Amino acid sequence: MMRALGWLAGSLLLPGLLALALAAAIDSAPLVVRAQSISPDSVAHARRLLAGNDPRYLRRGEQRRVALPAGLIDDGLNHLAGLRYDGRASFALDADGAEIRVTLPLPRLAGARYLNLKARLRSGPGEPQFEDVRLGALPLPPAVLDYAIATAARHLGYGEAWQLARQAVRQLNFIPGGQVVLVHYVWQPEILDRARAIALAPADVVRLERAQQALAATLAPWAPGSTRPLTAVLAPLLTLDADNASAQQRASLLVLASYMAGRGLEALVPEAKRWPRPPPLALTLRGRHDSAQHFVVSAALAAWAGEPVADAIGLYKELEDARRGSGFSFADLAADRAGTRFGEALVNAPERIQPLLAGTMGDADLAPRLDDLPEFLAEREFRRRYGGIDSPAYRRLTDEIERRLDAMPLYR
Repeated sequence: MMRALGWLAGSLLLPGLLALALAAAIDSAPLVVRAQSISPDSVAHARRLLAGNDPRYLRRGEQRRVALPAGLIDDGLNHLAGLRYDGRASFALDADGAEIRVTLPLPRLAGARYLNLKARLRSGPGEPQFEDVRLGALPLPPAVLDYAIATAARHLGYGEAWQLARQAVRQLNFIPGGQVVLVHYVWQPEILDRARAIALAPADVVRLERAQQALAATLAPWAPGSTRPLTAVLAPLLTLDADNASAQQRASLLVLASYMAGRGLEALVPEAKRWPRPPPLALTLRGRHDSAQHFVVSAALAAWAGEPVADAIGLYKELEDARRGSGFSFADLAADRAGTRFGEALVNAPERIQPLLAGTMGDADLAPRLDDLPEFLAEREFRRRYGGIDSPAYRRLTDEIERRLDAMPLYR
């Protein structure tokens, strides 16, 4: 009898305890409030890190140390949180270590409801270790967060890569004064293999080869070095017959971007070195080869990595041009933004692009007027006229670019 009463009491208490735990875990306000953007500084840091730690040239078992800027980790976590779940995240260093915060909205619940996660990372030898984990007002054992991350990674197809990356880390040191995280790791080539497999599934490689063959065939009738409009190539590549039209279009954009950037796909797909080579032509948009380059590369980045990445890389390149190259160009920035909008529409609103592909596509369908936008601004002149990328003068021009894009039927 007492056993039955105990079972009954437990069965009545358990739902109540679960309800209390759920109430403690869910908040009515987000812990992290910020835009889903990536700074040009993070792009610069990422490029330098890859140049100094190119995985293609590392040896198995080689011990390495890399200094990751806290700002790059912060931008990266925030971008990842926003990719699938429209979440936000932050990473910050302080005198006691590092703190990670993540906010995920719960749109299916009545009213504004959020999962707010806060956890600290411990500095020291071994794999990264969490401590002081809280979900809303509910404290959690660090092992629960480890399990949740591993489970999510497996669900998304990243399980093996996550385990390899964790096992490669030998020590973490947080340097709050320099705002960097020193990561000591031992290189394993399987990490690169898994990264390639995550970036490109076998079906994607087939689509890329089909797009490369189509590009070579499309350009073959024209003399090497001649000039042709981008639209004459873009439409045929984006209308290839395929079981998955959207995936084939993304592959075609990546192949075209690689071609226009003068880079092969061998780093991503080693077998691409055996694929046909398209002849060198100057493809133009609004009469300019550089505008076509900016448009296509940004479109591919947006289609594969999302708008924040495309925008950040486009702005980073212009700031670098202002420092060391041909100068900052708002015309190039406008071509970047047009390409970003095109790539986003191709993935998220293909019904807007299909009529254009089925009809006659012209330059004015893809990009706004560019020839009246300021160009060739060296860094000193750019600073004198616009101050910086947060100034009202700069914002007036970028707002004008957005206004022109908003007025185009494709980007409304």
